[in-house]
Amino acid sequence: MRALQNSRVHELSPEEQAIYRQLDPERIPRHVAIIMDGNGRWAGKRALKRFLGHQQGAESVQYVVETASRIDLPWLTLYAFSLENNLRRPRAEVNFLMKLLKTYLVGNVKRMNDNNVRMAYIGRIHELPSEVRDTMQWASEATAKNTGTTLTLALNYGARSELVDAMRLAMRDAITESEGDFARLQSLIAEMDEPHVTRRLYTAAMPDPDLVVRTSGEQRISNFLLWQIAYAEIFVTDRLWPDFRGIHLLEAIADFQRRERRYGGLGEHITDEDTDAQRVDDAAELVRR
Repeated sequence: MRALQNSRVHELSPEEQAIYRQLDPERIPRHVAIIMDGNGRWAGKRALKRFLGHQQGAESVQYVVETASRIDLPWLTLYAFSLENNLRRPRAEVNFLMKLLKTYLVGNVKRMNDNNVRMAYIGRIHELPSEVRDTMQWASEATAKNTGTTLTLALNYGARSELVDAMRLAMRDAITESEGDFARLQSLIAEMDEPHVTRRLYTAAMPDPDLVVRTSGEQRISNFLLWQIAYAEIFVTDRLWPDFRGIHLLEAIADFQRRERRYGGLGEHITDEDTDAQRVDDAAELVRR
């Protein structure tokens, strides 16, 4: 059973506290992943430039992170910049997003430390500009001793590329371990299973997400954590990311707690007697036909 160490609920706003009081603290998800979407549409609805939507979206990040830290959410992962964004967006927009990332990290490390938040990253980080990587490393080191929420930014990230990288790593490890013995290599490949893949993902040190939140009303995963969210609950909101706040994270968690997670089973309220009775009913229906 999860230990209740949180003592910062009193820092929630009155509206947030009203929702939090309806939650079971023992059933707060271990890991929430958010597909942040809608910055451009938010700006377009206001006849503003897209970069202003991205700036407002960066503000939303910190609001949500602070609420997550106050409820003692262990892991929060945000899909900040996809591999497809890097390849398909106009270069001027990509350059702006890189500058915005640097500005966000520099401007918020103190707030991260004040909230006991630790920074981490997943994705093909090595492909980002060196000055951005330097700032990312600085922010990670500056928050490394924090023990509260781990905020992971998915940057230059794509789930398919993550799986490709994991497969390459698994093969390299097998080749190294086989020491040139082809029969041994074949045996190692035959022994590969799901844990072999999981240990080589970018998220190897993290639990799989319990809850995935998608903003802007789009009902797709967008190449995000495809392996890890196999049994995650999905919550879709029409709210655009720049308008998303901590209270909306709590609403998503409240919805999560109303669901029964079955992981491919029948659910905790279904017994063998229930299934036996259903089989009898099904057989009787066939006879009547």
